[in-house]
Amino acid sequence: QVQLVESGGGLVQPGGSLRLSCAASGSIGSRNVMGWYRQAPGKQRELVATITTSGNTNYANPVKGRFTISRDNAKNTVYLQMNSLKPEDTAVYYCNVLTLGSKMVAYWGQGTQVTVSS
Repeated sequence: QVQLVESGGGLVQPGGSLRLSCAASGSIGSRNVMGWYRQAPGKQRELVATITTSGNTNYANPVKGRFTISRDNAKNTVYLQMNSLKPEDTAVYYCNVLTLGSKMVAYWGQGTQVTVSS
């Protein structure tokens, strides 16, 4: 059974930085996509960024140039470095792993709150 454990959320002032981490335990296969999504109050969950096993990245337009996703394949861990944070970045951030084996399976973390406020 795959479990995702997130850490690094919190309260930060506008313009500040935070780094989120998500460690996956269990078998996620040699080919997968790890990513971050977020959900603000009253809104739908939305993509933030994804990264493939080979390091190809994809970012949502609102975070391009401010957020950086990276991963450590040896540790099955994905990171999200968030810089120049804005109040509109406030949301619960969820880690996601999509396995790309014979059967595609999506796993979700429990979520970590990020609040950007002065």
